[in-house]
Amino acid sequence: MYALFSLLFVAIAIIESMAGLLGNGAVLAVCSTSCIRSKILSSYDMIMIFLSLSRFSLQSWMMLDLFLSLFCETSYYEENLFVIFKTVFMFLNYSSLWFAAWLSVFYCTKIASFTQSFFIWLKQRISSLVPWMLITSSLFSFAMSLPFAWDVYDVHNNFTAPLTMTNSSERRVTMKASFFLLILLCNAGVALPLIVFVVSSILLIRSLWIHTRQMQNNATGFRDASLEAHVGAIKSIFSFLILYVTYFISLVLILSNIFLPLSIGEAMCLALMAACPAGHSMVLIWSNPKFRELPARILHHANCHVRTRSM
Repeated sequence: MYALFSLLFVAIAIIESMAGLLGNGAVLAVCSTSCIRSKILSSYDMIMIFLSLSRFSLQSWMMLDLFLSLFCETSYYEENLFVIFKTVFMFLNYSSLWFAAWLSVFYCTKIASFTQSFFIWLKQRISSLVPWMLITSSLFSFAMSLPFAWDVYDVHNNFTAPLTMTNSSERRVTMKASFFLLILLCNAGVALPLIVFVVSSILLIRSLWIHTRQMQNNATGFRDASLEAHVGAIKSIFSFLILYVTYFISLVLILSNIFLPLSIGEAMCLALMAACPAGHSMVLIWSNPKFRELPARILHHANCHVRTRSM
């Protein structure tokens, strides 16, 4: 019974990962095509390319990790391979979270309207700062993932029978004492982009509230372009904030090693982690007309192809 539930959540995680690959692939294709046509790499397109590429790589790596743990258990839980997969996973994980945080900062600087000198300075220079923000966060992610390459895992495979979903309790991945320090480093690495994300979200909400109060005082109505831009950005950021926190909790539980491999708890965490990149990519697609055009064109060509064949 437990094995069936585990398989169900694993199947859900695979479906979510496939949806995430399609969504992030679509975002990456649209931004790349836009840059090639205009021959100009805008700050927004740069952030979206880095974000979608990191998430596409992350979900591909997660699926590869899952398939190897399911079908190549003996080889996967050899120490070198296991540590390599976790190190690369953490690098892609940190990178995608940082790029998403920079996207919220970009929304905040472009949409919010504050008169503080620092905010004005940031608003004027955000385009030139974006490349440095992306490069710095990539280097930071690489540095924070390096400790996972240390010899912190003791992987012991105690096989008394062929491993299956029902006897996975016979397999253990034990930790050295330094792993608890690694957990603290992981939390710090995930918490920093979370702080950046939350601060920019709060500033954007405050800007929306100030803008709404001004419109009420002037009695100019509520449906101007600025307010719609605020609401669209807020919906996108709030939806990702929920997914972000869910992803953070699931990641900490996975890294804490409190679940047996392929248990129901681990499978649920994998499904929740796969939902975050997929869910946010869908929000970005449907909240931006630029991204909605690609699915619409694909559906249009598909309908035309079906009609042509039917005739």
